[in-house]
Amino acid sequence: MNVDLGIWNKLTQAVVVLVAIAILLLIGWSYLPVIQKNERMRRELDRLEAEQKKQEDQYQQLHAQIDALRNDPKTVERLVREKLGYAKPDEMVIRFDPSTTNLTTH
Repeated sequence: MNVDLGIWNKLTQAVVVLVAIAILLLIGWSYLPVIQKNERMRRELDRLEAEQKKQEDQYQQLHAQIDALRNDPKTVERLVREKLGYAKPDEMVIRFDPSTTNLTTH
């Protein structure tokens, strides 16, 4: 036997749905700070990984330079000639000094 309670049945269903929605919102609201913290930490991790990659690239470059200076006489010769201004006999060295003009706007 099925008894129709009319509006009370519909109101009870609406209250149950609203309570369920309220519970879901409360759960979501309580996890929001955790989600935000997780997002901040993810961004920080990405930044640190990019910094690590940059440092590793710099390390590889410096390591290659050190290796070239230790094992390649042409590299040492080029560096000495550039830094100390040495030249081979009968070789002409031309240097270009950077411009030191003052640019002012009126």
